[in-house]
Amino acid sequence: MHSEDLIEAIKTRRDNLDVTQEMLADLSGVGLRTLKQFESGKGNPTLETLNKLGNALGMELSYRVKEITK
Repeated sequence: MHSEDLIEAIKTRRDNLDVTQEMLADLSGVGLRTLKQFESGKGNPTLETLNKLGNALGMELSYRVKEITK
């Protein structure tokens, strides 16, 4: 999943649950500024931040690591 898809998935889930950015920031423990930057595509959240947002929204985030061969 590309970052744009991840941003859209989190925004869509938040909207579907009628959760404002302020509410999500409070529920997740992620700063409102950080959340706004992430949702606008300007932030680069850590995996910990993504997990906090996902947990607060009842989402399961999974990560794949692709091995690069030479």
